[in-house]
This record gives sequence, structure tokens and C-alpha cells, in this order.
Amino acid sequence: MGGVTIKRIDACDYYQGPNAVPGIKFRTAGRQLGVTAWGMNVLDLEAGCTGYPEHDHVQDGQEEVYVVLNGSATLVTSAGEFPVEAGMLIRVAADTKRKFLPGQDGLRLLAIGGTPGQAYPQSR
Repeated sequence: MGGVTIKRIDACDYYQGPNAVPGIKFRTAGRQLGVTAWGMNVLDLEAGCTGYPEHDHVQDGQEEVYVVLNGSATLVTSAGEFPVEAGMLIRVAADTKRKFLPGQDGLRLLAIGGTPGQAYPQSR
């Protein structure tokens, strides 16, 4: 692979398999760009979508950083509820449960994850 890969977000394929959640386009952007050092996905959540799964990363220790690219949401966590909007950066610790509830214009979210002190496993 060359030293530069450029791709528009909307040109990234999104998951459409049997576990797809209605109202969510889950794009494995990092994999599609050839990133191997961390996990990176782009999620598009339609307004009114409640299907984003509440989850944490206690088992794998993965920290996540979210960048709100467009739209808004309420981030519901075990630490409280937080309104988020375009331009915000959010870090969530591995042991914190989280769920995004998109606002009236939906939500486009960049999710970046990795486990401190460990190489990123390519099977994710």
C-alpha cells in the first residue's frame, strides 16, 4: 500500500449484514484506509434511532475517543448524561458504559479506540 490513502466518508462501505441495526450506518473507516495501529469507525445514526448499543470495554480495556462530525446527541453513560454536538471531542474510559441517542438532525460520529500499552489486534 502506498503512503497516502484518501477516501470520502460516504464512499466507505458500511455494514449491512445480519446484525445491522436499523438507522445506523457503521463504517469501518480505519480498516478501509489501511490503518493498523488503532480502531477507527464512522457511525451515522438517524434522528430517533435508539438502536446504538449500550456498551463498555471492560473485557478488552479499550479506551474510546469520539469526534462529533455532524449533528448532535445525548451521550448517556454510567457517569451521567451529556449533550454533545459537532466539533466536540469525547473520551470514554473502558469501564464506562455508553450509549448515543441522536438529536433531531441525526449524528455522524468518528470513533477511535485502542487499549493502553497494547498493540491493536487486527481481528476487531
